[in-house]
Amino acid sequence: MNFLIKILYLISKLPLKVLYVFSDIIFFLNHYIVGYRKNVITQNLKNSFPKKTDEEIAEIRKKFYLNFSDYLVETVKSFSISETESRVRMQHINQEVFHEAKAEGKNVIMLAGHVFNWEWINALAKVIPQDHCHPVYRKVNSDFWENQMKKVRNKFGNEALEANEVIMHIFRSKSKGSSAYMFVADQTPHFSHVNYGLEFLNQRTPVFIGYDKLATRMDLAFIYCEMKKVKRGYYQVNYHRIYPDGEKFVENEVVKKFHRLLENTLNKRPDNYLWSHRKWKYQDSIKTFDSEKI
Repeated sequence: MNFLIKILYLISKLPLKVLYVFSDIIFFLNHYIVGYRKNVITQNLKNSFPKKTDEEIAEIRKKFYLNFSDYLVETVKSFSISETESRVRMQHINQEVFHEAKAEGKNVIMLAGHVFNWEWINALAKVIPQDHCHPVYRKVNSDFWENQMKKVRNKFGNEALEANEVIMHIFRSKSKGSSAYMFVADQTPHFSHVNYGLEFLNQRTPVFIGYDKLATRMDLAFIYCEMKKVKRGYYQVNYHRIYPDGEKFVENEVVKKFHRLLENTLNKRPDNYLWSHRKWKYQDSIKTFDSEKI
């Protein structure tokens, strides 16, 4: 395993323009030969955008393969990317919302989707006023990859937390206004935890609601991270504060507003989402479905 780590690190030291050659090869294999999860991707796109023609769906799928291939090599690059290069390649817009939360004495919950390239958001820890930044991740079956990805997410002063421990960590945190938690919030709940669902992208969608429960119990600042691929190797993330309609958040208000914002992002740039994951596989197991249009 140590040998594999060294090989990965050496590959990650290559310039991105070289790594993108590997990306082009991966794209060619995925799109023209292997057809990686082609049926899943196509069905997800057709269900999400029922008004689009087969030609439009095929074009989105092709662009997805391009973006997905870039994502893979960019994730490898994450092993050695410097803070300077990371901040050049990922532009953080509207950082004022973090300063507002700090002034209000509120810890921050950041909500992002599986929009490329969410893995490169880590250098944000160096530019916002919060002292502690906690990327939240899901444990993987391989101890090797678990350790490697945790190292990547702990770069730039981050303190990564596994999903099962983050809620208790937030409740116990006494550093009001000095902590930020980064959720990839469109995770599909485990089969045993599919309780609440809503209509998202024209489909019954099981949603993770752990962060929403925090909204009604604690005085936190919620921030949506709108990812945008400007061009190959360069991204922008625009931060939007999510406010309650009333004095305080009510049950399921944050989860609805997050999915509304994410849906708007995907309608503008549909090829930049992780369509290969089976987000809707448990939709028939939803116990409480909220039919209200988000």
